[in-house]
Amino acid sequence: MKTYPIETINMEEAKILQFKLVDTIHRHFTGEEFLQSGDFGVVPGLGKPVYTKKVEEVLADFFGTESCRLVRGAGTGAIRNVINAKLSPGDKILIHEAPIYPTSKIIIDSMGLEKLVVDFNELDKIDEKKVRDSNFCLLQHSRQNIHDNYDLETVIKRLKSINPGLYILVDDNYVIMKARKIGVQSGGNASAFSLFKLLGPEGIGCIVGDKETIEDINKLNYSGGSQVQGYEAMDSLRSLVYAPVMLAIQKEVGNEVVERINNGEVAGVKSAFIANAQSRVILVEFENPIAKKVLKRTNMLGAAPYPVGSESRYEVSSMFYRVSGTFLISNPKLEDYMIRINPMRAGADTIIRVLKEAVDAELK
Repeated sequence: MKTYPIETINMEEAKILQFKLVDTIHRHFTGEEFLQSGDFGVVPGLGKPVYTKKVEEVLADFFGTESCRLVRGAGTGAIRNVINAKLSPGDKILIHEAPIYPTSKIIIDSMGLEKLVVDFNELDKIDEKKVRDSNFCLLQHSRQNIHDNYDLETVIKRLKSINPGLYILVDDNYVIMKARKIGVQSGGNASAFSLFKLLGPEGIGCIVGDKETIEDINKLNYSGGSQVQGYEAMDSLRSLVYAPVMLAIQKEVGNEVVERINNGEVAGVKSAFIANAQSRVILVEFENPIAKKVLKRTNMLGAAPYPVGSESRYEVSSMFYRVSGTFLISNPKLEDYMIRINPMRAGADTIIRVLKEAVDAELK
């Protein structure tokens, strides 16, 4: 089986990204300010806490965008806010020909949006009329199908060449702080992602993009209860500093595990490979339909049996889990023959040991 994982940064590039973020913090905060927890409330003239605004300015500067907004509801809330700001019920939305990520599907269906479906893997055969008939596109940076191979920047350039006025929102969940460029850096209008997936506090989402859309989102979230408080914003920013290096280590471990499995270190495994499903994970394919039984055993061996936030601060032990729901829609048989492993903070030796013990027990 062939997969097309998104190219991600290495350790040296991760260090540079960390240093860039810290340098940006230096430019927006005094030393004393950054040692504070952050404020509360709907500050007159801002409509939000002062420290939340300062963190948003840091992130806009860091990603090179006009503006930024922190929102509640994590990545789903970020996507929902952009769609609510740009579309009305019944409008058309351009999407990739693949199972829609479940939480995004709820947003689309609840607004009664008309889905115009094209295949981003086949840009030379794309239905240009559908692109021209759309004013808005939701483009997922990570993979939705196991055979997805499209390049984000190439897709954006092609869509914009057909319809220059097309507003492109990139769902950058699972790829932020991993890929060399995110959606807005690749020509998209806005990027939406979860800071909870980047070691931040629960429920905080982020939108970086054009000023007009962010201002509309501010109007949608004017009430005090909708604001991300200053201490949450500061916690998100401090946590984000550590994400690039952590994710680069995770990448190194994943590559090592795949190499060792494919060199025959674990009996009963047909093959292993890296894929974006949705996060960058190891997919392990078994020779026999033992996937569900293996997962029961890996749980008892200390591996996380399900995600918390997919790479959140709480996910320390490696995660052994079924393949993603969108992949299963494409091929339901994978549930019996394949699992995904996210190293999280574990080393390759731990992952190999847990997998080997679980598989050996089933082969006895």
